[in-house]
Amino acid sequence: MDQDDLAANMINVVVVDDHPVVVAGVRAWCADADPPIQVVASGPTVATAWVGPGAEADVVVLDLQLDMTGPAYGELKRLVDAGRTVVVSTMRDDQETALTCLDIGAFTYLTKAEGESHLVAAIHAAARHEPYTPPALAGALGTDTNPNRPRLSEQEVNVLREWFHCESKKSVADALNITVNTVNTYLTRVRAKYASAGRAAPTKAALVARALQDGLVTIDEL
Repeated sequence: MDQDDLAANMINVVVVDDHPVVVAGVRAWCADADPPIQVVASGPTVATAWVGPGAEADVVVLDLQLDMTGPAYGELKRLVDAGRTVVVSTMRDDQETALTCLDIGAFTYLTKAEGESHLVAAIHAAARHEPYTPPALAGALGTDTNPNRPRLSEQEVNVLREWFHCESKKSVADALNITVNTVNTYLTRVRAKYASAGRAAPTKAALVARALQDGLVTIDEL
């Protein structure tokens, strides 16, 4: 691969973490990644994701900041609402924090203990907009008892399941012998039902999480 191809395929990330050793470790892991990942900015507060190179990064790796009440979810929500792709990487390993981050719209959630392989894989998946469920998140999803499960039709479930295995909506349409517009209609309905249940799913990864929570698919099927 020549330099132009390398630059064109480079994934850019911004790392928000107030521990210099952690940032140094993430930089080293990203430098060794294949395909390549470049840390274009890093800093102790989320401000680094809003200005300079960090504002244009493909993926935000976010360590949850803490305030008087616990995790500062507001920073995550502002990033998600602005259309940013956020991988939460934190020391917190409790189910409530993990599921709350997914409910807000984080692309995925992993603990720092899960290390290099899972963080790099999560960044690659986020850049490709493909679902990624690391072990700690799988455990949180597997024990979720949220009763707010929307009623989905059989065809809505079929479209969802097929979409999780396809790279494009056209592939879903071809597999189910329907139109792309129909695929979009079903996905819009599903998102609306989840939003009405207070469990918004603005991203494909979030829909995967909802489907796992509600038993529509299993980890082994993804």
